[in-house]
Amino acid sequence: MHDISNTICKVEFWPVDIPITDPFVVATGARTIAENVFLRVTLSNGSQGYGEAAPFPEIGGETRESCLRALHQIGKIVLGRSAASHKEVGRLLSEEALTYPAARCGLETAIIDAYCHMANIPMWQLWGGADVRARETDITIPITDLDKTVALARGWYVRGFRLFKMKVGKDVESDIRRLEAVHCALPGISFIGDGNQGFSRQDCLTFAQGVKRFGGTMVLLEQPVVRDDLDSMAAIRRETGIPVAADESVRSLADSREVAARGAADYINIKIMKTGVAEAIEIASFTKASGLKLMIGGMLETRIAMGCSFSLVLGLGGFDVLDLDTPLLLTGDPVTGGYSYESSHLQPWSESGLDMTAAPSPNVTTIE
Repeated sequence: MHDISNTICKVEFWPVDIPITDPFVVATGARTIAENVFLRVTLSNGSQGYGEAAPFPEIGGETRESCLRALHQIGKIVLGRSAASHKEVGRLLSEEALTYPAARCGLETAIIDAYCHMANIPMWQLWGGADVRARETDITIPITDLDKTVALARGWYVRGFRLFKMKVGKDVESDIRRLEAVHCALPGISFIGDGNQGFSRQDCLTFAQGVKRFGGTMVLLEQPVVRDDLDSMAAIRRETGIPVAADESVRSLADSREVAARGAADYINIKIMKTGVAEAIEIASFTKASGLKLMIGGMLETRIAMGCSFSLVLGLGGFDVLDLDTPLLLTGDPVTGGYSYESSHLQPWSESGLDMTAAPSPNVTTIE
């Protein structure tokens, strides 16, 4: 028998539109508005928790419409279950809605948040609190023209950012010129080159050589080629000497095992929207055990989903590279409370759960 005070008795969800300050252009597509879904879970003792689904159709295949449809189904499945068994719930949701990881992630996050409120612990404490401190994030520069690239980078530099995640992979010569212009404009910076599967093996080698030629510091090449081409990922590691991060190549624990077995990456990029929360934790544990390094990122998320990811960083420890910047790319913040940004650093919080709230919109769907 579980403690009936932590039974899930209500699931609410509603769409949110948050415009992006500059079009978020990556090699595979572009977004101008984050079309997300917020969730709120209520337990029988009144504790509430928030979650967020942030589908990115061009990367994960999910749309907001498909998320909303999936939530109608899986929202019913969790009613009457104990929030304390959030791991089992995560596994159950994987079985019921395997191809809807963003929807599952939002529901899992809200359940975990409600449970942490009930237990009166910050969410990071649930996972151990191994590394609770302010942490630096990179900042993402989308694919755009040369002048705009430099202007954006300069704006972030003034705010204290020094690690620039450059979206690349559409036109290799243009990519090199954009990075060189930023390198020449701003001292003491380094780059992550995020191809979002856009490069061929040869283009990526050309890109790496070009950056080397002008003296740029490239700390990571993230997902340079299509997700299944692990041979090219391994070759790029060998031939450039630059660490490679697997992002789209890892959508499950099985994928992470394959990447490790084939020597295809130095880093695995954990994203709760790709896998749900429970599986993200399994992938992180496997990554550390296999001697690979961890980075963590997100889709176009507000501080709700990103707060859950930051909780994993603070709780599990062992994350070297943080790409937790997307709330800074949105025109507004629809969330109150929780962690905060001070220049390029995320500041931890000590209150229970995520310590966040968001006001439901008029078109909320309620399942109880």
